[in-house]
Amino acid sequence: MSIVLDRPAVRIDVDGRAEPKTLLELPALTLAEHRIGIIGANGSGKSTLLRLLNGLVLPTAGRVTVGGLDTAREVRAVRRRVGFVFTDPLSQLVMPTPREDVELSLRRLVRNGAERHARAEAVLDRFGLLGLADQSVYELSGGERQLAALAAVLAVEPEILVLDEPSTLLDLRNRELLRTTLAGLGQQVVLSTHDLEIAADMDRVLVIDAGTVVFDGAAPEAVDRYRALCGMPARP
Repeated sequence: MSIVLDRPAVRIDVDGRAEPKTLLELPALTLAEHRIGIIGANGSGKSTLLRLLNGLVLPTAGRVTVGGLDTAREVRAVRRRVGFVFTDPLSQLVMPTPREDVELSLRRLVRNGAERHARAEAVLDRFGLLGLADQSVYELSGGERQLAALAAVLAVEPEILVLDEPSTLLDLRNRELLRTTLAGLGQQVVLSTHDLEIAADMDRVLVIDAGTVVFDGAAPEAVDRYRALCGMPARP
């Protein structure tokens, strides 16, 4: 499934300014690769770009479509196809336990309670979380919480998975667990990250700076361009 960005821009009104502030202004892009990374400095526009992909942010100019569906006009249909994982899983896990959170995600899709319970267990088992299904989300490690949030999103089988800096709160062991999990998914993955090793796993990487794309291509060259923007030497 392709994501088509037809020169979208995001602008907001700011008190004391005569003209709107531009948060993001992109060229025409088609995102069709299986694994797409987005890298750039804090405040560069990465999160705004990701939120365009499932209608959390709407373009004030241009257009964004997912599989032909307009994110502004058909937002519910878009969100059935595009799952979104936030940086902090605790902002996404709204129920006391992983089991309850996954069952909540499945409520509209699976009406029968027993079937929903069984589906939730199968999803949790897939991510190695069945033994933690009834544990408080506040007792889980950072990696376990991130996997629980991922399980709740993937339970409804979206075709595209969007992740906003998913490794930010993770230690090394849990970061590797996340990388392994993402590598095994069948969904198209679009993620932002400051972790250049995760960026190197991607098929295509966009470098964002000052609200626009300054590089679009293979991961090694993208990482070098980002390092140059940060005033750092290229990789040896």
